[in-house]
Amino acid sequence: MSGDRLTATPPDVPLCALADLPDPGARNLVLEIGSRRFHGFQVRRGDAVTGFVDRCPHQGLPLARTLDAYLTPDGALIACSWHGALFRPDDGHCVGGPCAGAALTAWPVAVRDGIVRTA
Repeated sequence: MSGDRLTATPPDVPLCALADLPDPGARNLVLEIGSRRFHGFQVRRGDAVTGFVDRCPHQGLPLARTLDAYLTPDGALIACSWHGALFRPDDGHCVGGPCAGAALTAWPVAVRDGIVRTA
């Protein structure tokens, strides 16, 4: 169906250079796969990058109202800008807000030879 959102991506798709991600920081990505789209984001902390589907478990909305604004001001947590849910960047577990105990859907990514790729 055209316009449906995907929740997974094929492996080994190059996404960006690690150097292009702020540290700490996050970046939104939309991948078009056939006639469908995958909406996700990556979080970098040092040399570690984690990926998540851009959908809050509380109401299914994308987390950031402003492009790439996924982290709290101190960079310690992922924040949903709609209802204030807070998530750990290493595993997406919600530690506060309306969906405490839930988790973001992981999007497997890996860094190889300085390039972030789907895993």
